[in-house]
Amino acid sequence: MSEQIKLGDLTIFMQRKRVKHIYLRVLVPDGRVTLVAPIGIQLAVIHAFAVSKLPWIQKQQTKLQLQVREAPRQLVEHESHMLWGCHYVLQVVEKPAKPCVLLDQQSIILQVRPGSDVSKRTAVMHAWHKSLLHGVVPDLIGEWQERLDVSVSAYFLQQMKTRWGSCTPRARHIRLNTDLVRKPKNLLEYVVVHEMVHLLEASHNKRFVALMDRHYPAWREAAAELNQIPLSAVRPRG
Repeated sequence: MSEQIKLGDLTIFMQRKRVKHIYLRVLVPDGRVTLVAPIGIQLAVIHAFAVSKLPWIQKQQTKLQLQVREAPRQLVEHESHMLWGCHYVLQVVEKPAKPCVLLDQQSIILQVRPGSDVSKRTAVMHAWHKSLLHGVVPDLIGEWQERLDVSVSAYFLQQMKTRWGSCTPRARHIRLNTDLVRKPKNLLEYVVVHEMVHLLEASHNKRFVALMDRHYPAWREAAAELNQIPLSAVRPRG
């Protein structure tokens, strides 16, 4: 059951679970703060931990407020879209044939049936995004399974509102946000590595940081870029 911690004007939504440590998150896009605490830990300890994290919370919320967010896509002619960190212009072709998406040097060409609405166009684009990710994720997982000496039993692609990825260590499953297809491929690799390292260390503790430092030294830069570049930013191709 969810509880709330009040620190002045700040509300932290807390849950108690069977975990070893306290975990604090500032969620995108609205800066909502959540906390997961071990079942037996005293509320005073949790409160003190939250107070100690106030400067960090405020810093993260400020970054989110300043960050430019991409407007919802309407999937209409000449709309701007991002793919692998590059800018493309959308072309919409209405044709009485099976919907599909094509890519050329400058454009994403969305072929849909006449009269298709935004929801149908979105479904076609999302399926295409997933197919692009399925084309690169297995190789990334295979490479990093050898380097980390771990085994991923399955991966899943889905739209996620608050995370770029997640891991279920016991089942050896990882989940990836389909919006990663909009980001440069090195950032997709960072998220894959991050989640696979959780197969070695479930929490974001010192051991996890040490493992990331050892196996993916540029992870801090990748994490900063992933969370700071707005989806509407234009990056040159090359």
